[in-house]
Amino acid sequence: MKVAIAGAGAVGRSIARELLRNAHEVMLIERKPEHVEPDAIPGATWVHADACELSSLESTGLEQCDVVIAATGDDKANLVLSLLATTEFGVPRVVARVNDPRNEWLFDESWGVDVAVSTPRMLAALVEEAVTVGDLVRLMTLRKGANLVEVTLPDTTALAGKPVRKLELPRDVALVTILRGGRVIVPQPDDPLEGGDELLFVAAEEVEDELRRAVNR
Repeated sequence: MKVAIAGAGAVGRSIARELLRNAHEVMLIERKPEHVEPDAIPGATWVHADACELSSLESTGLEQCDVVIAATGDDKANLVLSLLATTEFGVPRVVARVNDPRNEWLFDESWGVDVAVSTPRMLAALVEEAVTVGDLVRLMTLRKGANLVEVTLPDTTALAGKPVRKLELPRDVALVTILRGGRVIVPQPDDPLEGGDELLFVAAEEVEDELRRAVNR
C-alpha cells in the first residue's frame, strides 16, 4: 500500500516509521525545507511541497496513493489537504489529524475526511474506558458515520451466562471483539457472555442509544 503523509514533524515521522515496519510504501510531504531530512527516515520518499497548494501537490504523484494522512499541526492545512486529496486526486482513503477538539465537527466527508483522529478525544475515551462500567464509550469515529464503541459489562449483568446470539442488537451494529482478561475473543453465536467482558462494537451513530439499552437491559 502506498501512503502519503503530510507533515514531517514528530507525529508524521512516527506514523511513517510504523508503516514502513509493516512493509508499506511511504511518502513524506513537508513544506519547510529545513524539516526535510531523508537520513532521519531513509526508507521513506521525502518531498518538499506545500500540501495546501494544488500546483505543489501535482508534482508529488498523490493520485497514485492508496491513503493520504493529513498529519500537520495546523487543522486548516489538514482540512485543505483532505479536500484536495479527495476531489482533485481521487485518493480512496483520507485520514486527518485533529489538533483542536473544537474543530472536530469540521472533519467529515464534506471536507473529504474518511477518518478523523483527535488525540485529546482518544485519550479522554481511553480514560473513560478504563473507569466506566455499563455505559457506552466512543473510542473512535470511522468513515461514513460509524463509530468504534466499547461497553464493559457489570459483574451483575443480566447477560451473564447467555450466549452472544441472545444479545439483541439494533440495526447497523456489529459486535467485533470480546476482551476477557488477557484474551481477545472473536465472538461466535454460542459463546457465553460474562460480567466484566469488554465488548467492542462498530455502530452507526444514530443507533448508539439503542445499543446502550440493549447491553444494559
